[in-house]
Amino acid sequence: MELLLPFQVAPSPLKISYTDKILFVGSCFTEEIGRQMKSLKFDVLQNPNGILYDPLSISLALDSYVDNKRFTENDLFLLEDLWHSWQHHSVFSGMNKVKVLQNINNSQFEAHHFLKTSSWLIITEGTSYNYLLKKTGEPVANCHKAPQDFFEKRLLPVEEIEHSLSNTLSKVRRFNPNVNVIFTVSPVRHVRDGVIENNRSKARLIEVMHSVKEKMQNVFYFPAYELIIDVLRDYRFYRNDLVHPNDDATAYVFENFCNAFVDEAGKKLMEEIKMIVAAMNHKPFQRESIAHKKFMNGLLEKIKKIKTKLPLIDFTNEERYFSA
Repeated sequence: MELLLPFQVAPSPLKISYTDKILFVGSCFTEEIGRQMKSLKFDVLQNPNGILYDPLSISLALDSYVDNKRFTENDLFLLEDLWHSWQHHSVFSGMNKVKVLQNINNSQFEAHHFLKTSSWLIITEGTSYNYLLKKTGEPVANCHKAPQDFFEKRLLPVEEIEHSLSNTLSKVRRFNPNVNVIFTVSPVRHVRDGVIENNRSKARLIEVMHSVKEKMQNVFYFPAYELIIDVLRDYRFYRNDLVHPNDDATAYVFENFCNAFVDEAGKKLMEEIKMIVAAMNHKPFQRESIAHKKFMNGLLEKIKKIKTKLPLIDFTNEERYFSA
């Protein structure tokens, strides 16, 4: 009896290794996958603007990283005692305007230099809906709970999404000719837009991504959306809000991603690092016992061997813990 729809994710001809830099940009699902890769010591930079959902916001952000754009006080606005940027998530918002601006520009600087030497750019788009600020016509990445009448909401046409994404990727490739691109569509459903509207929105993203992939070299599509919606399909794989995939679903998607995109040496090293990270999170009953000290020294030796091959992997916290 088949309890899951048989579906094999095709292995990528190009693979991610532990020597690669990986920039993640996009929706909250990007954060889930990026966080897991970071915990396994891959060289990852996640969402320098914070979480972004729609194609225009993602394109504007990537353009700004290439240009190393410096934001000014004119790019900030005050709402409910906090300073915000329309192009950034509220994680950058704060009461001190100077500090908000400093954090934004520090993140821009880091993104510019990271993208220049990145091997992989992973873009996860969540919705084809975009908001424009009525006052200026400026596309808005985050509404910051401003009144609804501040904005005009629109469903982006396929042609506009493709034009924006193609131009941005061409610009990124001129900046860094060696970067490979992976597209995904977030499986998180935007039910506030409406169920039918969400499906229209996701369909446009899927169509554009495949169209761009067919026209550009070293651009790939990973079916995160299809794995959740068409393979798992069951609400037991969702959190209580029935919208966000739960830990089991995310782990399933991550396993498929690694099988398709991570090289064999990387997959073996991932298993070793998983054990080291798990050991650090384990609370022993007899910390002073000889057996436990031997166990800790064994882990330090494992770290030492890994660092001999890959000295840039950061085990600072683990070494400090196991040496204590």
